Amino acid sequence: MARYGHLVDDGTSYECRCCGERHEGIPFSYGTIAPAIWNDSLVDDGRSALTEDLCVIQGQHCFVRARIVIPVIDTDEEFDWGVWVSLSQTNFERTSDLWTTPGREQEPPYFGWLSTEIPIYRPTTLGLRTRVHTQPVGRRPVVELEPTDHPLAVEQRTGITMARVQQIAEEVLHLQT
Repeated sequence: MARYGHLVDDGTSYECRCCGERHEGIPFSYGTIAPAIWNDSLVDDGRSALTEDLCVIQGQHCFVRARIVIPVIDTDEEFDWGVWVSLSQTNFERTSDLWTTPGREQEPPYFGWLSTEIPIYRPTTLGLRTRVHTQPVGRRPVVELEPTDHPLAVEQRTGITMARVQQIAEEVLHLQT
């Protein structure tokens, strides 16, 4: 999973339990640049397109980039997973049509399937049922996971602690190396 997002720049550091090194700041968001089924061979496919926010694969599969927001219960911060969610053709077209329209956040949520593998969760996050809530222009949609016992859904409902944010940072940092 590629990393992006913001670090809490409060001068804190932590000793990583994986490598023993000291790291400055703790990231509060991570994400990927494409849905899990995207691959580089699609770049030259005229029926496929990938932008920062929208994706179509072979004219059939439609995705929107969104955020799973998780409250950090022992701070005033929120933690974000930047994810891709599949939408029906109809809902994708509606999303695209309203992309720059003020007031678009009044839209009812759209059903979608989570299309990002977050490798620190088991079982897989691929295919989790979601509701995609459109946000004001300039802000990515927010994903509401179906309330199941999947660990990611539980964390979204109940929140996580700073200790969990640090644990996520350690796990994601070492996935990339």
